Amino acid sequence: MTTTGRVAAHDEAPDDSARCPCNSGDLFGACCAPLLRGAAAPTAERLMRSRYTAFVVADVEHLSATWHPSTRPRTLEIEPDLEWRRLVILARDGGGPFDHEGVVEFEAYWRQGEARGSLRERSRFVREDRRWLYLDGDVR
Repeated sequence: MTTTGRVAAHDEAPDDSARCPCNSGDLFGACCAPLLRGAAAPTAERLMRSRYTAFVVADVEHLSATWHPSTRPRTLEIEPDLEWRRLVILARDGGGPFDHEGVVEFEAYWRQGEARGSLRERSRFVREDRRWLYLDGDVR
């Protein structure tokens, strides 16, 4: 990742009536948009999906706000020419509305110029003060 906060939140976000970039099948306005606008995620998976969407639209504010303070980097940079194309949820462990911890494993597909690839991660989340936060991830 290499461009610190290149756009303000939602400058490149899809219209609320468009399909959500997180591939949930829901409309953006009913899926990730409320979370990007500050609503609390009900589950670790929903937070993970919103964070993926934040990478898609370069919403550094949301990424920072949903990253646990103990592991959050001082600066967060997003590569301007890296295009996130698709998200697939592979597994979940915990992370429900009444849990305090959760794990979501996913694979996110990307394109950068002519190069294509994917990132597979097993992400850990914690819930504090009724809000899910990304703790860290094990890239596989």
